[in-house]
Parts: sequence; C-alpha cells; structure tokens
Amino acid sequence: MAGTVLVTGGSGYIAGYLIRQLVAEGWTVHATIRSLKREHEVRAALDVPDASLKFFAADLMEDAGWAEAVAGCSHVAHVASPFPPNAVKHEDELIVPAREGALRALRFAAAAGVERFVMTSSVAAIAYGHKGVERPYTEADWTDINAPGIGAYVKSKTIAERAAREWMAANGGAMEFCTVNPSAVLGPLLSDDFSASIEFVKRLIDGSMPGFPRLGFAVVDVRDLADLHVRALNAPGMANERFIGAGPFMMMREVGEILRDRLGPEARKVPKRVIPDFVIKLMALFDPTIRQVTGELGRVRAADSSHAREVLGWEPRPAEESILATARSLIDRGIVKV
Repeated sequence: MAGTVLVTGGSGYIAGYLIRQLVAEGWTVHATIRSLKREHEVRAALDVPDASLKFFAADLMEDAGWAEAVAGCSHVAHVASPFPPNAVKHEDELIVPAREGALRALRFAAAAGVERFVMTSSVAAIAYGHKGVERPYTEADWTDINAPGIGAYVKSKTIAERAAREWMAANGGAMEFCTVNPSAVLGPLLSDDFSASIEFVKRLIDGSMPGFPRLGFAVVDVRDLADLHVRALNAPGMANERFIGAGPFMMMREVGEILRDRLGPEARKVPKRVIPDFVIKLMALFDPTIRQVTGELGRVRAADSSHAREVLGWEPRPAEESILATARSLIDRGIVKV
C-alpha cells in the first residue's frame, strides 16, 4: 500500500527515519514542523526527493496549519511529542502539549477522512507505577500515574495515549487507531540534532560520566522503530491495537562494556566502575535531572515485543548493533571528541 501520509514532528529523530522509509516505499509524505524556516535544514538531513515530501507549519498547541497538512492524506503517523533532555519546571509543560497535540491531530484527521491513525506512544505508558512485577511488561499493562515517583515525561505519554483512546471510542467513527510504544531509541543520527535517549551514550563516550549508575533501559533501533510504524500503517485490522517496540533491557554497565569491547581506543573515556546508589542520591539533591531517575536505580523494566513480531512480522536487529551505530555517528559527526 502507498498513498499520502501525514507524519507529525517531521524534524524529529524517529520521524526522520519513518519519512525516509515511507518515501522509499512509494508514499507521498506531508510532514509538520513548527517553523518552515527549518525546511531546508530538515530536507538536507532526510535526503529524499523533493517531490515526495511536503512540509507544513503546525504546532501541537495551535489549530493553524493542521487542516492543510492532513488534506488528501489517507493515513497519519502522529510522532510529535515533547521530550526535553532536562527536567521541566512544571509537569504540564510536557503533559498539556502531548495530550492536546494528540487530540488536535485526531480531530483534524477524522475531519479529513483519514482511514488509519498510528500514534507514537511509549513504554513509559506501560511499565511504571507497578509494585512487585518481575515479568516483562506487555501491551495489556498501563502505567499508574498516581503511584509515587512518576515523572512528568512518563505521565505525559500515559495521559496522551489514554486521552487519544478515549477520544477515538467516542468520536473516531470508521478511522482505525493504534499505537506504537517504543523503549529507549538508539541508532545512527541523521543530523546533529539528536533525541534525549541518545544523550546517555554520548555521556559514556565523552567522559562526562565518571561511572555507571545502576540504571538501565530496553533498547530499540530507530530504523527498526520506523519499520514498525510502517507495518502498523500498512497492515489490515489495526483498530485499537497496541505494539511494544523494544529489545532487551540493558544496564548502563552492559552498554559500556560493549562500547569498550568494540570501539577500542575510541572508548578510552568510557567508565569502568559502578557509582554507588547513595552517591547518585546525593548528586540528585543538587541536580533536578538526576533527581528524576533516582527511583529507577536497580530497577528492571523489560518489555515483551512478541505481539509486534507475531502480528506484524517485526524483527528488530541486535541491541549491540544499535549501540555501536549510535556511538559511531556521534564520533563521526564530531559531536563527541575521542
């Protein structure tokens, strides 16, 4: 299948690879960006034929531009959502645009007669606020945003996905809706403007992290995540579906070992020791960004992607390949000096 598809957040990391794959498969892509002043820069990074990609200025919090962006589209991939690298002053800085942006995109999509709407959610909407859960999380799980220690980003993704599903149940009509719920997204960079999930690899190889906190995450490659979105856009019978896009859960120490083993001298700044939890908690007293993750020390939040494999035939590449591709991009682009 190929037609015209709207991809929101067109300047973003995930959206970039999604746009590339869609164009390669014959789709015409409409993409939203907040300002058309960035169009030339984003086009240069994407390197796809100009005729296959058209940009529209649209903001998650404003109606302007959305009707024009979705006009003529049979499908929507709603990727745009705020994900800052640092702590926000108030959780509503993330929650409100995530929720309102999703609802705005849904309203305009339904009004334009869109057939399929695929929303990028997150395992953040699945794996938090649970006590005593040791099994891998599945699509049946939902984060409890009222549990202690739930951060603004986790809340924003959970609230936005729930709001979107509630809106669809009441107003969606014949439009099919499903979500893709990725874990930490790694892989090669398309530009020097990279996502927050890449930051920890950067810090491991540039020497700014003196040791490994006992933190971890499930890893997924951005190229595989783009492929998962395309499969969800194409496959029949996607109404109300939910797909986890995640590979193995890895502690930072394990990521560091892969970097040291495979990068050789270029990994000489990668730490070798683990930072005790009490040191991280002391640092959190003075650093709000660190404070956000202290509740994750020692926690394992593995996620089961077998549903995406079985229903969509999705096959992600090994996590080691994604980790090394991330590091190689950071070094080759000069973002990290080794």
